Amino acid sequence: MQRWIERDLLRQIRTYLNDSEMIVIHGARQVGKTSLARLIMEELAASVPENSLFWLDLDDPVYLDLCNRGIEEVLRYARGRGFETGGRFYIFVDEIQYLAEPSAFLKLAYDRYQGKVKLIVTGSSSFAVKSKFKDSLAGRILDFELFPLNFEEFLRFKGLSYDLSAVDVPEAVHGELSLHFRDYMRKGGYPAIVLEPVEEKQEKKLTQIIQTYIRTDIRDLGKIRNLQKFNHLLAILASQTGRLVNISELSGTVGLARQTVEEYLFILENTYVIKMLYPFFQNLRSELTKLPKVFFEDTGVARLLENRTFAGNITGAAFENAVFSEIRKRSGVEILHFWRTNKQHEVDFIIAGDEIVPMEVKLSYRKRDLTSLKYFVDKYKIAVAWVCTLEKIHPLPYPWLRQIYPWEIGKVLQPHPDFDQET
Repeated sequence: MQRWIERDLLRQIRTYLNDSEMIVIHGARQVGKTSLARLIMEELAASVPENSLFWLDLDDPVYLDLCNRGIEEVLRYARGRGFETGGRFYIFVDEIQYLAEPSAFLKLAYDRYQGKVKLIVTGSSSFAVKSKFKDSLAGRILDFELFPLNFEEFLRFKGLSYDLSAVDVPEAVHGELSLHFRDYMRKGGYPAIVLEPVEEKQEKKLTQIIQTYIRTDIRDLGKIRNLQKFNHLLAILASQTGRLVNISELSGTVGLARQTVEEYLFILENTYVIKMLYPFFQNLRSELTKLPKVFFEDTGVARLLENRTFAGNITGAAFENAVFSEIRKRSGVEILHFWRTNKQHEVDFIIAGDEIVPMEVKLSYRKRDLTSLKYFVDKYKIAVAWVCTLEKIHPLPYPWLRQIYPWEIGKVLQPHPDFDQET
């Protein structure tokens, strides 16, 4: 039996497996949705009859045709195959977006068989899935997003054992983790890339993902007409990671109408290629930029789009993108912003949850690099601010400043009661 490596999202999904709502897992191609669904199925097999678990891969035209004919036909087919559908019956549908009317299929399955049939389905992108979900499924589905591996998962897939939740971690261990994090920044978190031990093959496989998913699937999905200019836009965005997005400037540089650039950005954001980060403001609305910043969902994709190779030095922009990705995967982007004034004061991230937490991201830093952070702290009367770095310094230049490694981000988002905030 194949060994499936656990993803962090599984812990969330486990708590809903006995509930009546259907589970929908969506994300980009190749991020591991099918493997996660297989792992769920494998875990269920330990507690429910094996013939109550039914897998449908809609890449197979036979199963696609079956599902397009409706839930009744699916159940009739399952009974004909010897599956037990009389009790609690679990149906796994891989690549739900291939259905002609997935929302109608799911709605009917839930309304007729609530509590008897449990559906766990995967979809390849929010744009593809949402464009076909025409009917409201509110109250019927539980929606989960799967992203490329976070750093902790990256280590797990590498077979490396570290306790990232530990309070007192020796600096020698942090030194090892720093090397692994640099590797993670260069190559990103697509599972197939992480599991491949040969770097040349890693580059080849990720290039193939970019070619087939970003440049082909998304082109077809978004009905993109000028592929050359679309690819040029991708390369520009990759070179501007962590910078402000000015639609008018992009339009002029790429040679596309402003509306077309906006459409392409919408498609890229809704197919898990890029993510826009919007500015934070309270009382200084008139002084703040209103332009968003752009980040890539996967740092390896950004690196290959920009440099065509994993080789080369890690830049501050790539580090900022990696930290953004870690925060995004842990807590979403609803609470995450950046801050920038028209006078060029800028703080990389503002985590606006119960408290306002400013954070600068620096590969290495000096006191003068934190001028904007100090300005923000003074302006908003902030008690504690953070700098995320791979090279800690002592002593800290300000009493309110704390420093942290990127793999300790969880301690900022959810402070550990035993974590020494003065370190």
